[in-house]
Amino acid sequence: MGVWQSYRLRLQRKRWRIRAIRKRRELSRVADRTSVIRPNDILLFSTQRNEKIRLPYFLDYYRDQGVNHFLIVDNDSTDGSAEYLADQSDVSVWSSKASYKKSRFGVDWLNWLQMKYAHGHWCLTVDPDEFLIYPFCDTRPLRALTDWLDASSIKSFSAMLLDMYPKGRLDAHPYQPGQNPIEIAGWFDSGNYVMSRNRKFGNLWIQGGPRARAFFSDQPENAPALNKVPLVKWDKKYAYVSSTHMLLPRGLNQVYDEWGGEKASGVLLHAKFLDTFTSKAAEELSRGQHYSASVEYKAYAESLKDDPDLWCKWSEKYINWRQLEILGLMSKGNWA
Repeated sequence: MGVWQSYRLRLQRKRWRIRAIRKRRELSRVADRTSVIRPNDILLFSTQRNEKIRLPYFLDYYRDQGVNHFLIVDNDSTDGSAEYLADQSDVSVWSSKASYKKSRFGVDWLNWLQMKYAHGHWCLTVDPDEFLIYPFCDTRPLRALTDWLDASSIKSFSAMLLDMYPKGRLDAHPYQPGQNPIEIAGWFDSGNYVMSRNRKFGNLWIQGGPRARAFFSDQPENAPALNKVPLVKWDKKYAYVSSTHMLLPRGLNQVYDEWGGEKASGVLLHAKFLDTFTSKAAEELSRGQHYSASVEYKAYAESLKDDPDLWCKWSEKYINWRQLEILGLMSKGNWA
C-alpha cells in the first residue's frame, strides 16, 4: 500500500470516529452497569430490535463461553426486549429511536460505545442470531482463545458467517424462547463459497451459501458478505467500517493468509432462518432501514411467498467445530 492510500485510510478512520462521537447523542441510557466492568473482562457488543424471543439463549450461550458483560443498543423495540435486557445484571442497555440506516446500520452507535468502554478489552461484536464457534470451543472457554491470541501478539480473530437452516419448511418447527436454534436450523451448505481480495482494506470478501443459492441465484455478486472479524482486542483508536466485515486500521482485517491459509479462525453459526423469519423479513422490508435500499430483504420477500425449503441434497448436518475444520470452513491454525 502506498503512502497516499495509507494516509487516506487514516483520515477515513478519524472521520468514522468523529461521526461516532456525534451519533452518541442518539443514545439514551436504559440500564448502565458499566461501572462493574473489570480491566480483563471480555465484552460483547450488539444492536437489536424486537429480538426478545432470541435473547435468553443468546445471552446464556455467550455467558457459558466466558463473556463477562454485554453492551447492547436497542433500536426502538416494541416487543419488550429492552425491558428484558434491562433486567439482566450483566447487561448495559442503551436505546435509540433514530434511523438504523443513518447510523450506518448501528456501526456508529457501537463504535462510540467501544471507544468509550472497550479500550484494552477483548470484544465480541455479534448479532442476536450469530453464535461463535472457535477451535476447541467444546473444551476451552473463550478466555483460553484470547489468552493464546495475546501470547501470539494477534489482535483480531476472523469467523465466516455460516447460514444455518432447517430441513423442510421454515415454519414447520416453531422456535421457543431459550431454545438452542441449531436444534431446528441444523443444516448448512458445505461448499459453493467464493472469495476475492479487497485490496483497499486487506480483507477477504466471501459470498455464497444458501442465501446466494436460493435468493441471489441470478445475481450472486449481490449476495450478502459472509466474512467477519467479530473478535478484536480493542483500542479506542479503532473503528468498524462496515458491520464487522472490516475495520480500521487495515492490518486488523488481515486475518487470513493469502486465499484462506492456515491462520486460526472460527465460524459464526447464523440462525436467521427460523419460523420467525418470514414476518421479520416483511417488517424490515417495510421499514427500509437496511443496506442498498433493502435489496436483501426484497429478495427474501419475493422468495419466501411460498415459504421455501432451503435444504438440498448437498446440505450438511452440523456436528461440531472439527467437522467445520475438516470442510475447510475454519482452522485451528497453530493453536494446539
